[in-house]
Amino acid sequence: MANFAKPENALKRAEELITVGQKQEALQALHDLITSRRYRAWQKTLERIMFKYVELCVDMRRGRFAKDGLIQYRIVCQQVNINSLEEVIKHFMHLATERAELARNQAQALEEALDVEDLEADKRPEDLMLSYVSGEKGKDRSDRELVTPWFKFLWETYRTVLEILRNNSRLEALYAMTAHRAFQFCKQYKRTTEFRRLCEIIRNHLANLNKYRDQRDRPDLSAPESLQLYLDTRFEQLKVATELNLWQEAFRSIEDIYGLMCMVKKTPKASLMGVYYGKLTEIFWMSSNHLYHAYAWLKLFSLQKGFNKNLSQKDLQLIASSVVLAALSVPPYDQSYGASHLELENEKERSLRLANLIGFEVEPKAENRVALSRSSLLSELVSKGVMSCVTQEVKDLYHLLENEFLPLDLALKVQPMLNKISKLGGKLSSVSSVPEVQLSQYVPALEKLATLRLLQQVSQVYQTIQIDNISKMIPFFDFTAIEKISVDAVRRNFLSIKVDHMKSAVFFGKQSIEAEGLRNHLSLFAESLGKARTMIYPPAQKAAKLGDALFNLAEIVEKEHKRLLARKSIIEKRKEEQERLLLEMERVEESRRRELQKMTEDAEQKRIAAEYEQRRNQRILKEIEDRELEEAQAMLQEAEKRSKRKKKPVVEGEKMTKQVIMELALNEQLRERQEREKKLQKYAKIMDHLERAKREEAAPLIEAAHKQRLAEEAALHEREQQQEIEQSRQRHAGDLEEKKRLGRMLEQKRILQERVVSSREAEFNRLKRERQERISQIIQSRKQEREARRKMLFFLRSEEERKKRLQEEEEARKREEAERRKKEEAERQAKLDEIAEKQRKRLLELEEKERREKEEILRRPTPVLPKPAEPPTLGRPTELGGTAPVTAAASAAPAPGKYVLRHLRGKVDAAPQAPPPESDRWGSSGSKSDDRPSWRDERKPSSFGSSGSRTSWSSSRR
Repeated sequence: MANFAKPENALKRAEELITVGQKQEALQALHDLITSRRYRAWQKTLERIMFKYVELCVDMRRGRFAKDGLIQYRIVCQQVNINSLEEVIKHFMHLATERAELARNQAQALEEALDVEDLEADKRPEDLMLSYVSGEKGKDRSDRELVTPWFKFLWETYRTVLEILRNNSRLEALYAMTAHRAFQFCKQYKRTTEFRRLCEIIRNHLANLNKYRDQRDRPDLSAPESLQLYLDTRFEQLKVATELNLWQEAFRSIEDIYGLMCMVKKTPKASLMGVYYGKLTEIFWMSSNHLYHAYAWLKLFSLQKGFNKNLSQKDLQLIASSVVLAALSVPPYDQSYGASHLELENEKERSLRLANLIGFEVEPKAENRVALSRSSLLSELVSKGVMSCVTQEVKDLYHLLENEFLPLDLALKVQPMLNKISKLGGKLSSVSSVPEVQLSQYVPALEKLATLRLLQQVSQVYQTIQIDNISKMIPFFDFTAIEKISVDAVRRNFLSIKVDHMKSAVFFGKQSIEAEGLRNHLSLFAESLGKARTMIYPPAQKAAKLGDALFNLAEIVEKEHKRLLARKSIIEKRKEEQERLLLEMERVEESRRRELQKMTEDAEQKRIAAEYEQRRNQRILKEIEDRELEEAQAMLQEAEKRSKRKKKPVVEGEKMTKQVIMELALNEQLRERQEREKKLQKYAKIMDHLERAKREEAAPLIEAAHKQRLAEEAALHEREQQQEIEQSRQRHAGDLEEKKRLGRMLEQKRILQERVVSSREAEFNRLKRERQERISQIIQSRKQEREARRKMLFFLRSEEERKKRLQEEEEARKREEAERRKKEEAERQAKLDEIAEKQRKRLLELEEKERREKEEILRRPTPVLPKPAEPPTLGRPTELGGTAPVTAAASAAPAPGKYVLRHLRGKVDAAPQAPPPESDRWGSSGSKSDDRPSWRDERKPSSFGSSGSRTSWSSSRR
């Protein structure tokens, strides 16, 4: 990694590397500079470096390098100069777009150029080989080689820029512009896959923007400018999706726009809403959802009528006619009839979702939910005044299909109206969201509606009718299409029809108890009888009887209500359990089916791949054989052309291989080479004779020419010699005259020369003396410096030796002191051990003596003695403030006023005195209290005999 003192040096180095053709090294040098932590302060030079950097990235198609560099530059420019980043990104996209366009133009020029060697041949052999092997044409190959890499890089450029600008509030306009250019790229080159990915990328950016709300430079969607940019981007996405016929992606774009509007709790401008509802009409029409298509047209009509002041009467009439025809195109029966419970729930959720997209407020509760139906739509058309704006043909058609009862000629009257309506339509001058309206698209749905109305009315009049009559009454379709329409209507419970092809008749009406007319006949009959009875026998005192009859009505109603609620909850639980089981079974079955399908698909793909590989190998082998055969035939034909013989070479066998033909061609070439060598030898001999003859004839002529040339050159030399002598004489005379003229100034020249030489000599001597003096001064000063340095070094060396000697003496003294202390400690420890040994032996002796005395006392009777006084505490203070232990001899010593036995008095007097403990150097006794603890054991005196005297003693244990 190169380190540069200034960014300018890196730019200069990169330009030098580019000049010598090392673009990769130049790009790496700029990349190291941009990603370095050393240059994190923005300056103008960094902008120029980034321009050069993106140019190299585009030239070498290094998208990853460009992304890294732009991310680092964004960190540098974010808080200082964000406009610089904008300029760099614009330059980057401009270069990528320009190179992609250039590659596309080159590919077109290459395709249009006439590059054919043989104008009579249709295709060259290499073109045929490439087309057989690759299965593609010349344009496809040129696009793959020239255009595709640049288009990939341009697509990567758009993705990189969108990724860099996704959460930058200061570059929202640039983000929107990049998204628009990416949409136009997908639209221009029909890139449907890339368009889907682009929509998903933008959708993820918005989701992350709402998920991470604590980002520093996050765009604020509540701001009007930001919201408008995001809405414009989604509307552009919607337009491009419809132009590319990606209706699923268009519907997702509609959901994105609706989600954005719900997020900011704000309705967009009327112009954008016009585009919104205009695209909704196209999407619902392509998905054959006529009901919501009609509702979208109704919203668009209300919007244009209320906000578009420049709307002409003709345009308003066309829009209103589209609304009415779209409403009439909705099937007149319920589409969800006969569906399962799960399907109905899914349909409810779907209806709620679509109704929200259109803009209707739908209640979440089932009992308050407003159903979007055909009848409610037609009533809204009347209430909102749409019928007053439509054309007369549409108004008559609506009246005929919805209000008239014409069972025989309804379709015949509808047909001319539909023909007129199909010719209506055209471009709208003032509505940009819907540029063109064609009413002819509703004609098939209206024909189907007219057929259903006619069958419905005929079923109310006739029970049986011939198939031929129905075909005559309905001129739109043949009976096969009518039968399909009827089957769908019967399945949706709109009609009751039976077709008997053997009798060529159609039967209307249901004969079962579940028919519509017989389903409630008993309840209707009971109500009628109740009304008649009431009219014959009017009730008297109705209020009082009602109160008597309904005395416990509230309690009964409450109990019944609770019972019904409990039953409802049980039913709901059973339904939920059954649905859960069904879903689980469906999930297991679906997983099993997917696994089986995947295994089948894998096996099929492997088989197809093996067959394709086998066919490709066979095709390649056959092409190689054909090409070798063609080459052999070409070689044979060429050999025949060169050969003078008219007879073809004879080849054994019907199939001529390349080996055989090459051998024949080589034999023919060898024969021709031998013939040419013989001819060359003959021609060489002839040429030798001709050359010898020519030289014999030319020798005398050359000799004569040589002599003439020598004479001419001798004359020329003599003439040039005379001219040189004459010129020398003239120059000598001139030189003599010049010497005579300059001789007068010879004395002045000598005087000047002496003066100059003397002055220069004096100056030289002066400079020499000064130099000698300066040199002597320098030598003297350097001698003094050396002397001072030597003295300083001697002093420092002496000081170091003195310090070292003192340090050694100090270390020796410390070692001696340590050895002396160690020796004293050993002597002291030996003394202490000796004293301790003596004390231990003395204690053992005393204990032995006491034991013998006790045994003697126990064997003899003891007289009664008075109670002695309490002995004082045995112990003495030590020098350290403690109490020293007392030996057995000291404890046996008689105290004043204390009675001692007679047989013990002599022993006490004769007891040896214990020597005082020798004090150590710290002033403590010979027995340390912490190392050898002493304690006192006082025992109660025992009584002997009848006198009850008591004797106390103390024993010390070590």
